[in-house]
Parts: sequence; structure tokens; C-alpha cells
Amino acid sequence: MANITVFKAKKIITMDINRPEATHVAVRGGEILAVGDATCADQWGAVSHDDNLADAILMPGFIEGHAHMMAGSMWRYAYAGYHDRTDPNGKLWKGLTDIDAVIDGLKTYQETLNGDEPLVGWGFDPIFLTSERLAAKHLDQISTTRPIAIIFSNFHLMCVNTKALEMVGYDATTNAEGVIKSPDGMPTGELQEMAAMFPIMRRLGVDFRALSQEETAIRAYGDTCRRVGVTTVTDLFSQMEDEDLAKMHKVTEDAAFPLRIVPALGATAAPKEMADKAQRLAAKSTDKLRLGAVKLMTDGSIQGWTARVKSPGYVGGQPNGIWNTPPDSIYALVDEMHSRGIQMHIHVNGDEAAEVSLDALEAAMRKHPWEGHRHVLQHCQMMGRDLYTRAADMGVCCNIFANHIWYFGDQHASSTIGEDRALRMDGCRSAIDAGVNIAIHSDAPVTPMGPLFTAWCAVNRQTMSGRTLGEAQCIDVAEALFTITMGAAYTLKLDSEIGSIEAGKRADFAVLGADPMDVEPMALKDVPVLGTVFGGDVHLL
Repeated sequence: MANITVFKAKKIITMDINRPEATHVAVRGGEILAVGDATCADQWGAVSHDDNLADAILMPGFIEGHAHMMAGSMWRYAYAGYHDRTDPNGKLWKGLTDIDAVIDGLKTYQETLNGDEPLVGWGFDPIFLTSERLAAKHLDQISTTRPIAIIFSNFHLMCVNTKALEMVGYDATTNAEGVIKSPDGMPTGELQEMAAMFPIMRRLGVDFRALSQEETAIRAYGDTCRRVGVTTVTDLFSQMEDEDLAKMHKVTEDAAFPLRIVPALGATAAPKEMADKAQRLAAKSTDKLRLGAVKLMTDGSIQGWTARVKSPGYVGGQPNGIWNTPPDSIYALVDEMHSRGIQMHIHVNGDEAAEVSLDALEAAMRKHPWEGHRHVLQHCQMMGRDLYTRAADMGVCCNIFANHIWYFGDQHASSTIGEDRALRMDGCRSAIDAGVNIAIHSDAPVTPMGPLFTAWCAVNRQTMSGRTLGEAQCIDVAEALFTITMGAAYTLKLDSEIGSIEAGKRADFAVLGADPMDVEPMALKDVPVLGTVFGGDVHLL
């Protein structure tokens, strides 16, 4: 019989309606045995007491329901973003706030490269800069002989220099969607969505799968998560191959690795092939590696003007986005996955993409009834009350990209979808009131992983300029904390195992330095994370 350890805390926020708060939690064999006071486990036999967390606040381990494993490994490239960011080792990288700073920063980074090694940057977003849009002519100032590719923060666009364009043959004769041209017919260097970007990535050796599946990247992901209190995380577009699975099993089976990972297989092939692969993977799940779900990409990015939006479109008159997966293919994939009992996570930034996806789900449900499917629409940024109500009626969950309000809210109101729709954007209040089961997320590395910051965004809806964008869509702190614990667990079909601190569940906790229910809502993002407890093992920072 495993030993029983009773952890004492200043306060335990359980997310269990039967016992919302406690001061002690008993753990046996990696599971929660009892919750209550110092005597909570006495009826189970001899116990030992651990008071090392006596001054801390415990919550269920946070669950990041939409992130990507490359969040831990993108730092091998040059960071070119507008916002300050912290890498997995805790190093602060200052943001580059104008085009000259971007160019100067990349010139400095270039000095660390060998020979004609490609210069790859990430995190850049032109929507914050008041100068002309980044183009090949700017990157040519850094080098005309070294290929350069700067990946935008949304990972849906990039800008490359003339050398990189020449390497893949993009010129005046190129007639491909996503290869942007100037009035003179020449490519500007901006490339939109994967079909246009992939040739450059292949030639420059930028492989998102490799970035995600190296052992160092997986361990860096664990470090990233531990720093923000996350004990269960997704990799929400995994290109899992057999050799990748072996690495994932090796790392996650290490008793010291403090993280549960839930990859979703990216739908990049024919429906039957994808469904077959998903079911093969599901059979190889373990306690710390949960396989079998599938991720569908539909449209692109709102701030890149590649998301598919309904009328009245974009305020600048830009074309209505790009389908990464055209509607006919969405219908075929949804039908195959649903008919075979495979849970889907469906990327929908624009409301047209959300509507088409719900149409496809409804058609599949009529043909193949399946209660409890819990398919999840991901991002859901432009969904209004009508689409949320429809999702609720169908049992479809929504994982909402709340971070966008702070990072891009001002720009969405002024430059992409306009003031009216920005007020309802990432509408957690509308979703909850409509009866949708929701989570909220960071989409790391698009924005930094940090569930308490994400919760702060949903509660306060403050933009970078300090305005409250859509006060009617604010939710309260208790609701926000639910979305990053039980709400997220529900979307992953893991709510019977994680998401609350109650008997029989995994002993996964976030260790905090202050009570998030006791601070002012505007201070929620500043609550210190001291580490995690995973399966009863303490991992402090």
C-alpha cells in the first residue's frame, strides 16, 4: 500500500462544488485520497504530513487547452516580436517596437550565424508598426546573399528577403494564392498561409514537426508549463510519426517530467487515412500522453486578414481570407471523424469559418448520432450569440482565444473587423450565457502561455491602450478560473481525472503565492506562480 501524504496549504481552491475550499489534501499513489482539514485522511490509516506548502495557495493544476509544443523550442530562432517575452529558461527578451529596431535586432542576430546559414525569425507582427509593411526590401538591408524568413506571430504569414524568393522561384510569373505582389507585379516578400510558406520553410529547413518532437523541445515545453502552473497541456496540431511517438513516450515516462500532454493529430491527409492514424495512436495512449483527437485547420488569422469573415468583411476592404481547408474538405473530414467516434478540435478564427464548421458538424450528426462527442471549436473569435447558441444546442464546446483582447484588441477595433464586432470579440459572457462549455487559451507561442494572464484577459477585457473592449463580455474571476481548470478538462474529455481537487482525481496542483479569489480582478495576472505538484510530486521554481 502506498504511503499517504497530507499537504497543508494556506488555502486550497478545489473547484469542487461540494467542498469549494480546504486547508489540506491527502495524496496516495499519485491520486487525491481526501480533502479537508488536517484529519481528512485519518480514517485511511497512518499518514505523514508535509507542511512545505503551508504558506501557498493550491489550485487544480492549470490546463492549457490550446498550445503548441514548439512554444519551448522557437527560441532557437531570432525573436522579432513587439512584446517583451520570457523564454523557457526565464530570460527576458525585449520587444522590438519599430521597423528600425527589428532590422537592427536581426542584424545583430546575424552575427551569430555561420557562413550563409539562413536567418529565421519569429514573433513579428506588422499590425503594431506605423511604418510601411515589412517587405523583402527591408530584409535585404540585412543581407542579399543569406536567405531570411521572418515568421509572423500568428504563424499564418511570413516575410522573406529577395534571396529566399529566388530560392523557390517566386517572381512576377508566380500565380499562387498567398504570394502577395506589389502594383508592379513583383512579390513583396509577404507570404500568407501554409501553401505559400511551405516551399520557403522546406528550403530553409524550418520544420515545425522537428521543433516539436526533439527531446530537448519536449522538455523545454515542460519547463514552460511548470513556470505558469500548467500540469496538462495540448499540442494542438501534432504531426506525430512513429519515431516521434517513441520520443514522446521516452520523455513522458520519465518520472521527473511534470506534465500531461494531449496532442491532437493535424488533419493533413485524406479523411480515412487521418482517421485510421488517429485510432492507431489512441491505442498507444498512456497516463501522461493522451492520443486520439484530430485537429482541423479551416481559415487563417484575423490580424493577418486571412481569416474567413462574414459580412461586412474587413474594414480596410481586404479580400475575405484564405481557406486552409476548403469547405468541401471540411465536410468530408468532419463526416469521417464523427462517424468513427474521433473527437475533433476545429480552428475557427472568422465567423464564416465557424458557421461552415457548425454546418459540417450538424450534417455529420444527422447521419451519425453521437451524444457526448464534445467536439471543440478553437479560437471562436468572431462568434456571436447566434453561433454560440447553435454550438450549445449541438453539444459543441468552445475554446476561446481571450488573450487577443489585450494583444490585438485595439488593432482589431481600428484595422481589421471594426469597433462593433470588436466589442463582442472572444465573447466569453455570450458563450457561457448561451450554455456552451468553454475553455480559454493562449495558443502559445502565438501569445505567451500563462493561464492566469488569460483569465485576467477574460475578466477585464483590457487592451494595450488601457480601454475596456466590450464590457458586456467580461466574466467574473470564479468563472475565469473554472475555464482554465474544469472547463478545459471538459473539452479534453479528462474532467473525470483532472480539473478539480477531489478524491479519486490526479494529484496535480498549481502552487500560487497569493489567492486569486482575494486579489483585485485587475491584479489577477500578477498572482505569483511558485511551481506545480504533479502526481503528488512537488516541482517548485
